[in-house]
Amino acid sequence: MEAVHGSMLLVYAVIAIAVLILMITRYKVYPFLVLLIVSLLLGLAVGMPMDKIVKAFETGNGNTLGHIAVVVGLGTMLGKMMAESGGAERIANTLIHLFGEKNIHWAMMFVAIIVGLPVFFEVGFVLLIPIAFNVAKRTGKSLLLIGLPMVAGLSVVHGLIPPHPAALLAVQAYHADIGKTIAYGLIVGVPTAIVAGPLFALVIHKYIKLPENNPLAAQFVEQHTEGQKRELPGFGVTLFTILLPVILMLVGSWADLVFAPKTLPNDLLRFVGQSDIALLIAVLVSFYTFGAARGFNREQIQKFCGECLAPIAGITLIVGAGGGFGNILRESGISQQIVASASQANLSPLLLGWFVAALIRLATGSATVAMTTACGIVAPIAAAAGGGTKPELLVLATGAGSLIFSHVNDGGFWLIKEYFGMTVGQTFKTWSLCETIISLLGLGLTFALAAVL
Repeated sequence: MEAVHGSMLLVYAVIAIAVLILMITRYKVYPFLVLLIVSLLLGLAVGMPMDKIVKAFETGNGNTLGHIAVVVGLGTMLGKMMAESGGAERIANTLIHLFGEKNIHWAMMFVAIIVGLPVFFEVGFVLLIPIAFNVAKRTGKSLLLIGLPMVAGLSVVHGLIPPHPAALLAVQAYHADIGKTIAYGLIVGVPTAIVAGPLFALVIHKYIKLPENNPLAAQFVEQHTEGQKRELPGFGVTLFTILLPVILMLVGSWADLVFAPKTLPNDLLRFVGQSDIALLIAVLVSFYTFGAARGFNREQIQKFCGECLAPIAGITLIVGAGGGFGNILRESGISQQIVASASQANLSPLLLGWFVAALIRLATGSATVAMTTACGIVAPIAAAAGGGTKPELLVLATGAGSLIFSHVNDGGFWLIKEYFGMTVGQTFKTWSLCETIISLLGLGLTFALAAVL
């Protein structure tokens, strides 16, 4: 079969994504199966060698799950321990007490910005979602009003602010100053998070009704037995246990400042700072702080760990399949074609950085892939264009582009859909729109900052 080249590749990509959305929304086919079938058909349609198609899907699936499966598994265990011990309830109570029920959506956004700094979006999400469920239950408010500000805060730090891994790579690629990037990132990121999070949530939650029964929420919300008032763990101990992975990751990223590179202490700090290891340590610590110290025995703790993994099996498969679809887009040359089309347009470096990252994000689904790939393409073009553009602002523009319109090939899309108990259509109207607001407002504020500096 003849391989497809040029702009026809883009036509096939658009058709594939349209079929995906139609099959899942209209015909209610299980997303994992649709992603698998459409990926294989797309590979065949554009003339990829048949022996390569399945391999490409498996590779993308494996690469995505290699990171996410471990993170979601460990994060869910930590969340379950936090819920069973009453830790999530304690944090929910304290936030409601500090901010008041009226302003709880602001509290969720700020907590997400702090927790999200050193961790991948998915890690921050699984750490915070039990708290969101508990706050929603305690206040009787829509999970969207509580959850959207949280994911907006996580998303903004994911795309715009180092020491987040993707932003950190962009800082290196553009030779930007990390301190200035963090400062500019906060100037652009905080107002962006406010509009896309609390303000957007206040409007949209009136129009979207979530189902009464959310099986995932039931796992993380404490079920009270008749009239029993139980001792909740202390706020300090709970906060320490949840923030432990965040602290370890920060320590890992600062290893070079403390010890010389390539020495044993440096390697140890880096090892402990990897998200999988940091979460594992936190889970083990939680077995004591949320488990043994709260009077649970070994059997009960084992049971919690086993119980909490069953509901996330489906999510994990879907997230992996989204990665597989993204890799078919890359291996078939569709992603490269999108980039080539973008590079031919004569745009300002800031707009080019945003545009290339946005296109790769739409094609592959991964903000991290979009940001890292776009940097590699735009950095030489920006350097050739001369030094008119501040590299720190290039980081922000590229980051903003990498966050645009999360859809069916993005693992985050499925995580949010499943945890919030939404339909695909509702997820587009809430999460995808929230991401697009972040992307466009981030670009606008970056241009405003460029005009001032």
